[in-house]
Amino acid sequence: CWKTFSRSGHLKTHNLSHTGAKEFACTLCDKAFSMSGKLKIHMVSHTGDKEFACTQCNNAFSTSGHLKRHQLSHYGEKKFACTHCDKAFSLSGNLKTHMISHTGEKMFPCTKCDKKSSSSSQLKTHKLSHTGEKKLVCNQCSKAFSQLGNLKTHKLSHTGVKEFACNQCEKTFSQLGHLTTHTLSHT
Repeated sequence: CWKTFSRSGHLKTHNLSHTGAKEFACTLCDKAFSMSGKLKIHMVSHTGDKEFACTQCNNAFSTSGHLKRHQLSHYGEKKFACTHCDKAFSLSGNLKTHMISHTGEKMFPCTKCDKKSSSSSQLKTHKLSHTGEKKLVCNQCSKAFSQLGNLKTHKLSHTGVKEFACNQCEKTFSQLGHLTTHTLSHT
């Protein structure tokens, strides 16, 4: 092609788009990438680590770009209004996702069973139930999980933080489910 670059590294990266070569392979799965940055972003799918935190809420992201897009929900002009309620959004995709809460529509069918999901991310999580695949790995003990929420809950066991306290005795727990089970011992 006729593109020119002032840096040889940029030219090399661009040339990969023509060859389809993927020099950067993940050591934890069979995926490969043409750029090291893409591999770095992909690795978060195994670790769940998200180093870019929003200062306005508790959300965290794997890339600064995802954080910036999220911050629009706090600072951006909310020009996409819901026709069913008073909510408005800065991104059209967020409005589209929100509309499902009104319709209950489940547009994402599983190809392995009859289940339908209301979002692509829910479908992706569901599909793991068919494969048993556990791509999310704890970076402290290497235990693997299929769902990010389960990995996050597990990571609390390494911190020693136990924020769920029994109101009938002195015991504390790192997980709400463990507290719920414990309270049954008082009845």
